[in-house]
Amino acid sequence: MPQDVFGVDVAKDWIDVFSLSSGSRQRIATTKAALARFAKIAAGHFVVFEASGGYERTLAAALVRAGVAFARVNPRQARDFARATGRLAKTDRVDAEVLARMGQALDLAPTHPEDPDRARLADLIARRDDLGGMIRAEKSRGATARDPWIAREIARIVRVLERHLAVLGAEIAGLLGACERLDVVARRLRSVPGVGPLVSATLVARLPELGCLDHRRIAALAGLAPHACDSGLSRGKRHVWGGRAEVRRALYLAAFVASCRDPRFKAFRHRLQAAGKPFKVAITACARKLLTILNAMVRSGQDYRGSEV
Repeated sequence: MPQDVFGVDVAKDWIDVFSLSSGSRQRIATTKAALARFAKIAAGHFVVFEASGGYERTLAAALVRAGVAFARVNPRQARDFARATGRLAKTDRVDAEVLARMGQALDLAPTHPEDPDRARLADLIARRDDLGGMIRAEKSRGATARDPWIAREIARIVRVLERHLAVLGAEIAGLLGACERLDVVARRLRSVPGVGPLVSATLVARLPELGCLDHRRIAALAGLAPHACDSGLSRGKRHVWGGRAEVRRALYLAAFVASCRDPRFKAFRHRLQAAGKPFKVAITACARKLLTILNAMVRSGQDYRGSEV
């Protein structure tokens, strides 16, 4: 069992650390040397910090090198825990203490170290999403541009971005081709109608738990699990929320295509719509069914066989 729990609030240039056993606080620069010294101090203990848009990666890497167990938690859950314990103020020092107490109270499971290949694939896909967003934004501006010179300039920028997008797609394909264990999973996912190269790469990179969890837990991770909203005799509508938004979007698009091409998903969607379910509800249900099938395929090591799966 760990002797102490350290709560760490991560900023760009420093981390704030709170030791639960001693109540001591310190601020440490986010240099490799300083983080390595902290990791040595934390050896044999447990460290809790929030996902901070990538700023936490150097801290996580230092802890992994030193063999220190840590939990990277969702910032929303940490804030909810703070409110539940009556801590309404929010500063770096307060957040570090809240994270330490959260680690003690909730018995958090340690976060597994990142797979380098999977982490790079996730970074490449995130960059692809950024480029796609820039292209859509430029095309939207081009559609409303009144000045011909501006319209031509926007068109040139779009062509440049599209070339970079193509290069990035080739890099993603090359990474998968060079890593057989990830490529096997991606090719298996692509055996389902509607799951193309981008969706399969997104699932491989951003849902590493695929095939390792039951259908309820994997649906919750993807943000596709319906949550109850009941109180007393009132029975509210079930809604999906939380989870990994990028995974949910990818599965939603794949489910829409599958419900148009695959007889199994097409029949399922038509049954739901015939029962009065709105279009988006029907597609979300198809996405949840698709995820359940993909999860079973990865777990069993089998490709899609239509109604036999």
